[in-house]
Amino acid sequence: MYAFTYERPATQADALQLAQAGGKLLAGGQTLLASMKLRLAAPEQIVDLGGIAALRGIRREAGHLVIGAMTRHCDVAESAEVRADLPALAGLASGIGDKQVRARGTIGGSVANNDPAADYPAALLALGATVHTNARQIKADDFFLGLFETALEDGELITAVSFPIPKKAAYAKFVQPASRFALIGVFVAQFDTGVRVAVTGSGNGVFRHAAFEKALSASFTPGTLAGIATDADAMSSDLHGSAAYRAHLAGVMAQRAVAQALA
Repeated sequence: MYAFTYERPATQADALQLAQAGGKLLAGGQTLLASMKLRLAAPEQIVDLGGIAALRGIRREAGHLVIGAMTRHCDVAESAEVRADLPALAGLASGIGDKQVRARGTIGGSVANNDPAADYPAALLALGATVHTNARQIKADDFFLGLFETALEDGELITAVSFPIPKKAAYAKFVQPASRFALIGVFVAQFDTGVRVAVTGSGNGVFRHAAFEKALSASFTPGTLAGIATDADAMSSDLHGSAAYRAHLAGVMAQRAVAQALA
């Protein structure tokens, strides 16, 4: 690593002041620290958000499940509130990485990083969640802009994510065994207004699957998706799988997710 200074503020205001002065925000560190070790990132100042208690916690508020940005994956997975109101999200969190990753990684850090194979972005997009920052509220449809790109501005801090409660929801992931990231993951959520489906692991960033949504809004059954193709051009190819293979997996995982939601 290169030399850097380390700050651990106790308040959101202090963290924002440091960030706006050029400090690099550190949540769980699952991406940033690894990048620094490989010298792919060399921030001069690290601002650790771990000391800000106000950024942690899970609560029900106005019919939504609100999760603080610094809430760890293991806390989401084990939360009685999440398991009762949104078990699909608890299940997703329980399948992120391994125990060490779940004990350090945070929902806010994952969302801000927007890795194209991360799990949480699929949940936010399929559930129509809202990202709360120190300055505004951003709908998930407007938040994820592409590969590792979000609508966050420099110095802007995620404080929480709020999720509406669906009628039914489930997440099905085909795991890349070395990293535990999603080779393809599909989150399906049914609301009174229709069905939302989000796909992660394509390599080009999380996206909503319009054809799946239209079919499932008409009939919420796994068989409804049989024969609906996913455009391979929306997928990437790498040593783990071709674009055509990922496109096929999207349909398979979507059908599994619907079956889980109905179980």
